[in-house]
Amino acid sequence: MTTAQDGPILVWGAGAIGGTLGAAFLRTGQDVVFVDSATDHIAAIRRDGLKIEGPIWTDTVRAPAFQPSELDGTFRRGFLCVKALHTRSAIAAMAPHIAADGFVVSAQNGLNEIEIAEAVGRERTVGCFVNFGADYLSPGVVHYSGRGSVVVGEIDGSETPRLEEIHALLSQFEPNAIATVNIWGFLWGKLIYGALLFATALTDDSIADVLDNPAARPVLARLGQEVGTVAAAQDIRTEGFDGFSPDAFRPGAASAALDRSFDEMVAHNRRSAKSHSGIWRDLAIRKRKTEADAQLGAITAAGARIGVPTPLTSRLTSMIHEIEEGRRELARENLNELAEPEGAGA
Repeated sequence: MTTAQDGPILVWGAGAIGGTLGAAFLRTGQDVVFVDSATDHIAAIRRDGLKIEGPIWTDTVRAPAFQPSELDGTFRRGFLCVKALHTRSAIAAMAPHIAADGFVVSAQNGLNEIEIAEAVGRERTVGCFVNFGADYLSPGVVHYSGRGSVVVGEIDGSETPRLEEIHALLSQFEPNAIATVNIWGFLWGKLIYGALLFATALTDDSIADVLDNPAARPVLARLGQEVGTVAAAQDIRTEGFDGFSPDAFRPGAASAALDRSFDEMVAHNRRSAKSHSGIWRDLAIRKRKTEADAQLGAITAAGARIGVPTPLTSRLTSMIHEIEEGRRELARENLNELAEPEGAGA
């Protein structure tokens, strides 16, 4: 078990994931230093503290908060919590502040451990998978909307004292946190689920409503199976979480398993106070770029590398880009278009 004597935890990215984790660490007696590039968010944390709202717990916590250029010193424990599309620039700025015997935990979506390892070395990179519900609401305010899986693992699959340490720390936030020797299996399982979330974000309907829609399930099933095929072709044993069974999307899986997986996803999302994904919020509320290139792009890149076609994932990526650029509206009809064969209607 680590203590505050181990030095402050550096949380780089104080938004939905980082803000929630950092606040939870503070509540257990850890020291935390926040870093974020949003000047108004940092100013609000300095002035009023970081406020966590939502049905799980509410609190206002106080900790030092800096913009990247203001930070001094090195830290043994670091959590990178920025959007996947900002990973490369963020880890470049974060790397000088990680001690030689320190580590960076990638509490993000996607396969960002690859870029982190390139910047700080594989020996200082720790894989992490999070699926709890959280949103950045406004400067200084984060909404923690629902509990979900938290998994940590060494990227080489080993069991180490460091892994035990990080698992103990995360267990204070999520009692059911898991230490795994198969972190890539969890990350690819999340990529399958993430592709489904990107598809739900083509509409204004909630995650649960889209997943529960019989008309939408066939194309969602094909999309998930496409990603599952890419994972299987790399001999990755995908792992399930929070009612989601990636095995249902493996090549040759029974249709009954697929239906059961959809029903379990619907049930899980209906229990959450977070009705829409962060992807949808980026498109509909914040009007900014999503993590499509970092998440969906990782799937298409892997497919191209190993010779597995990914036409649905590619088409979904293009449609998300069109929404980002204001050339496509959010609508249920987008799912129908996603389901059309390439070139149909041209």
